[in-house]
Amino acid sequence: MRKESLAAIERDVVACRRCPRLVRWREESARQPPRRFAGQSYWAKPLPAFGDPAARILLVGLAPAAHGGNRTGRIFTGDESGNFLFEALYAVGLANQPQSLHRGDGLRLSGALITAACRCAPPANRPLPEEMDNCREYMRRELSVLPSPRVLVALGALAFSACLAALAEEGEPIPKPRPRFGHGADYRIGKSRLLASYHPSQQNTFTGKLTQPMLRAVLRKAIRSAIPPSS
Repeated sequence: MRKESLAAIERDVVACRRCPRLVRWREESARQPPRRFAGQSYWAKPLPAFGDPAARILLVGLAPAAHGGNRTGRIFTGDESGNFLFEALYAVGLANQPQSLHRGDGLRLSGALITAACRCAPPANRPLPEEMDNCREYMRRELSVLPSPRVLVALGALAFSACLAALAEEGEPIPKPRPRFGHGADYRIGKSRLLASYHPSQQNTFTGKLTQPMLRAVLRKAIRSAIPPSS
């Protein structure tokens, strides 16, 4: 059977209207932007994954920000969370530049693909459980096109839970007791590895709960874990 392409998944993601509450919010956010973004053209659609189609590392966030990714059309782009993340990706060699400014800015990822558990900006940055369920198909399909060994890096507890659910739907055996989220947590699940980091939200980064050295350490472990075994 022919392997699905990321481009085909992207088309389905961008066209998705499964969650009426999220459709209303992402479009309303575009119609009524804050003054600093007045006059800008918003993406206002679900966000596809971004990065290297041959990646062995899949970074998983929660959802785009209403005036971040929902505005720029690229995941983790246009807000402080993205600035923090891409600085770390550049520092460990997964990105060719330390900032993600907008689509077409020349940014490239090597060995990493970034996705989200929920593809639309949710009110109060909190998708409902049924909205997460509606979106999980897309992450599962993205997982299926990545080469093995695969390393998932969950950014935050909700993304961690979404990763476990997607791996379970792929038929991977979830360990018992069930893996628990914690910064630096590391689990082997079938043919995949699941690592965890605190989310690079301003609440975490401005308070020092998550620092650049902490995030870079998780990313470097992901890089080491993604190296395929020698033949």
